[in-house]
Parts: sequence; structure tokens; C-alpha cells
Amino acid sequence: MAANPRAGKPALPEDLVDLPHLVTAYYSVNPDPDNIDQQVVFGTSGHRGSSLDGAFNEAHILATTQAIVEYRAAQGTTGPLFIGRDTHGLSEPAWVSALEVLAANDVVAMIDSADRYTPTPAVSHAILTFNRGLSSGLADGIVVTPSHNPPRDGGFKYNPPNGGPADTDATKAIAKRANEILRGGLADVKRVPLARALSRAERHDYMDAYVTDLPNVVDIHAIRAEKIRIGADPLGGASVDYWAAIAERHDLDLTVVNPLVDATWRFMTLDTDGKIRMDCSSPNAMASLIANRESYQIATGNDADSDRHGIVTPDAGLMNPNHYLAVAIDYLYSHRPDWPASVAVGKTAVSSSIIDRVVAGLGRKLIEVPVGFKWFVDGLISGTIGFGGEESAGASFLRRDGSVWTTDKDGIILALLASEIQAVTGASPSQRYDELAAKYGAPVYARVDAPANREQKARLAKLSPEQVTATELAGEPITAKLTTAPGNGASLGGLKVTTADGWFAARPSGTEDVYKIYAESFKGPEHLAEVQEAAREVVNAVIS
Repeated sequence: MAANPRAGKPALPEDLVDLPHLVTAYYSVNPDPDNIDQQVVFGTSGHRGSSLDGAFNEAHILATTQAIVEYRAAQGTTGPLFIGRDTHGLSEPAWVSALEVLAANDVVAMIDSADRYTPTPAVSHAILTFNRGLSSGLADGIVVTPSHNPPRDGGFKYNPPNGGPADTDATKAIAKRANEILRGGLADVKRVPLARALSRAERHDYMDAYVTDLPNVVDIHAIRAEKIRIGADPLGGASVDYWAAIAERHDLDLTVVNPLVDATWRFMTLDTDGKIRMDCSSPNAMASLIANRESYQIATGNDADSDRHGIVTPDAGLMNPNHYLAVAIDYLYSHRPDWPASVAVGKTAVSSSIIDRVVAGLGRKLIEVPVGFKWFVDGLISGTIGFGGEESAGASFLRRDGSVWTTDKDGIILALLASEIQAVTGASPSQRYDELAAKYGAPVYARVDAPANREQKARLAKLSPEQVTATELAGEPITAKLTTAPGNGASLGGLKVTTADGWFAARPSGTEDVYKIYAESFKGPEHLAEVQEAAREVVNAVIS
């Protein structure tokens, strides 16, 4: 996709969402439950949409919260529900709607003690801390966030007692029931006024609990001792208070680069497609921090709910997320002596194969799973996976003693880990990556889209390896044709084809008439282009 000519440039007034109009639409637009685009649909990170499109409105949140209440009761979840929100314009209205339903159903909502924003990892941390050692009365959670999506969007996701993203069985059940409630005109929704809901809620200091616990997962002492100069940009998101508290509590040389919160995100530079998007893995969205990289040894960004990370160094600018995952894995498994030798590494099927080579070099086991952080939850809880990461700049890892920290993505600890790496090794994460690339090869990675209608996308999602008759890919023998993940046997929802020096994965888009081609080559850009072209030919041969 060609970049918008204004990509990386500051937002202009005409780029900004009309917040009063957005919030008014939340309350005034009634979604059509028979319109598939206006139903409750849980993707990999909850239900998302805009009130302006009839896709994220009060009716959706009332119905979804009631469905969650019924689901948690059916699962025997009787403890409190930890609920947080990010800084999107629709997040507070949706948070209010959820509280009114939770209270009416006698579910104790644990709300932020300062009435401020709560990062996704802080909610996961709170759930796991509460549930530690319990066999009954377990807590769960809701995070009101569309993650890095544009300011016009809202999002709503459920985290069960394991603290991680809800699995497909849970989200299907919740979405099915929520849409039934919508079709019933919300007659099954129980609701009380906000004042009564707030009186029934309990306060929880998410920030203090999370920030105080950080030395148990990251070597804060080393960062402080080496006086690492850090710049942290919350990108106007939920980590804004947390970074200031981290600096003060742990006496770090840390500057909050941009402490502003503005639901229009008027201070952002435009993403590749010309939209405002708080994607800390995008060089265009991170242009301001990249331009200021010489001011810090390590500069970092987080998205709106702080479950993603972006790492900026003076020598390389913004690191490719795949590159940083490889560096983080190599460092952690060499500098966590209390982690058992049996602890595996988790990666998604569309993450870089340099991770495979690094893991093999460490003598560790690799567990490759489909797209979605939910696949790492059980391994992180049990301590059998020490690190789980996705190519989209989301990851988490175990505490220094080998026990669970969070089971949802944590952009804050991944950002702090970059400073630990700098402090302990004396080299930046980008310099560490150069060392890995010299040892294992330097891959070239890209994602492109190809057209496909609904029927073709459905065929792609249900492929079997036997349907792929090709024996070569871009001049190399095919070594594997995968429609299930090697690490757990779960469906990839598409196809992955590998060779000795390259691979591609094709997955249908859930929102557009395209399929996504992820591809990588260890032979350079020209070979990558050949892999991408061959990928189109292979896929089109089986879906047309």
C-alpha cells in the first residue's frame, strides 16, 4: 500500500474527530441487530467499532456487559470484576454503561482509585494478583479500549480469571448472547443509575500495585545504577500517569516526553494511511519521538492501552518489532538464572523466523501458535512459556523468579526491558540485533494485501495442506505446508508455506475484501518480492 503523502506529518484540524458528535452518536444511534456491520463481534481483542457507524453504541455495551455477567455466572466466577479504560473518547461513556449493568447484577466492580486511566497490563496484573492462591471467588476483568485504533473508535474486551484475552469459546458465547439481547430490545438488561453504581463499586489502586511490583519483573536496579537516560511517550494513552510514577518511585532518569491527554490526539503525526493511529510500531505514527531520539539512550512509545511497545534508539531509530522480539528473547533467556532450562519461547506463526534461529541457538523449545495473544495464556500462567510475543509489537514475559507477571500483552515492561538491556550489556537493543543478524542472518519481512471476496476468504480459512500442490516457492523446495500451528495444533485460519530461507503466511481479513500476505526472506528484498508473488499464485490457485 502506497503511503499517504501526509504520513508522518502533524495532524491538522480537519483530521480531528468531532468529540461531541462522537459521544452524542454513542447515545443517540440505535444499531440494527440484523445488520452484520452493527452487531457485536469479538475479534482477537474484543468488540471494536465507531458510534458514528452504529458499531459501538450504548446498546452494544449494555448488551455485551449483560452477556458477560451471565457468562461469568455460568462459569462460576463470583469474585469482583476489575475494570479499566483508556483515553479514547468513547471509553468513558462505555465504562459508565458497563458499571451501571454490573452494579444492577450485583457484580462488584473494581474501579481506579484516582478515577484515571488503566493500562491493559495493569488490569491483567490486578486479576492475577487477586486470584493468586484462590480456588473459588475468582475475579475477572473488562478493559474498555480499541487499543491503537483511530480516535473515532471504541473497544470493549473481556479478560477471564486467567487474566488474559478471552478465548474463542468465551467470546463466541458472549457475542451470541449480546446479539440476542440486542434483538430483544435490551429487555434482558439490568441497569441502575450511575450514582448508585459508583456507590456499589470498590476502589483499587491499579497504578501503585503495578508500579511497586515492577522490580520483580525488570532489573530496575541496573537501570537506575547505570543512569540510563529514558524518554517515554505514552502517545496520549493510559500509561501517561504510570510513566511519571515509575520515574519517581524508582528514581530513574526518565522523562515523560508527552504528558498530554487529548481524545482527538491532535498532537500525533499521521500513520501510513493518513489516519491518526496510536501505533507505536509505525515509523510514521512515531515520527516525533524518532526525530528526538538523540536526546535519550532509550526512547519508547506505547499505544492507547499500553499493551504494545515501540523501541527507539539513537543509532537505529524505531526498531522493527520482530527485531526487538528476537533481542528480548536472546537477552531474557541468557539473563534470568531462576528460569528453569525447560521454559519455552512462544511466538505467533507470522512472527520472524530469526526468532526460530535465536531460540535454536539458545537450546530452548519454540512453541509456534496462531495469531492472538490468548494462545500464550496457559503457558505464562504455568511458567512453561517464559516469553510470548507477536509481530505486531505485543509481548509479555515471566517475573524474574519464573512466575507469572501478566497474561495479557504488556508494553510497559517491554519498554523497560530495553533500558535493562542497555544497562546490563552496554549495548542498545538495535546494536544487539545487529549482532544476532550477523550470527543468524538478516531477514527482510513485509506484509501486503491481495484482493479476495467473502467466498474466497472463507475457502482460505478452511484450506487443508493437501490442496496446495506447489512443490517450490521462489526457487526453493517447500519444506512445510501448514494450516495448523506446530506448537499447539490450533487452526491458523489460513495457510503458511516455508522453505529453508523464506516463508509466507496468508490469512483472510476480517473487515475487508482482501487477504493478508505475511512474507519473509533471508536472501534479501528481491527474493522477498519473489516470495510474495509466489504466495499470490499459490493462494489464488486454491481459492479461485
